[in-house]
Amino acid sequence: MLLSFLKIRAIVNGKEIYPLVNTKPVVITVQQNNPKVVVTDGYHFTKPLKLVYKELPVYCFKVVCSISDKQLLGGFIVWSGLYLSGYLTGMLVIKVFSFLPIIYLLLFYYLNRDEFIRLVPVLD
Repeated sequence: MLLSFLKIRAIVNGKEIYPLVNTKPVVITVQQNNPKVVVTDGYHFTKPLKLVYKELPVYCFKVVCSISDKQLLGGFIVWSGLYLSGYLTGMLVIKVFSFLPIIYLLLFYYLNRDEFIRLVPVLD
């Protein structure tokens, strides 16, 4: 779900840029062997992946995020529960603690640059 908010792009051989839409597969054809593929959102970059075509003529990958939908939903539930309880009781300490899940997710987003976006092979 988080990847749907980001503009994900695939860069092939450092020259060709392909926008990746969240719901549609993208076919990228290359003319030469051993292309290097990098996926980025502008801030995070995957490690360059070198494809060798003597093993397989087609490779299928899925772009995944290290913050799963369950973690995002859990952070929202904890945040809203703590904030509502702090709002109803009037305790400032609970309101301040309610922002810990947001701070955790933001730190994870900004400090985990190498592993935030990953290419995972899809096995059919």
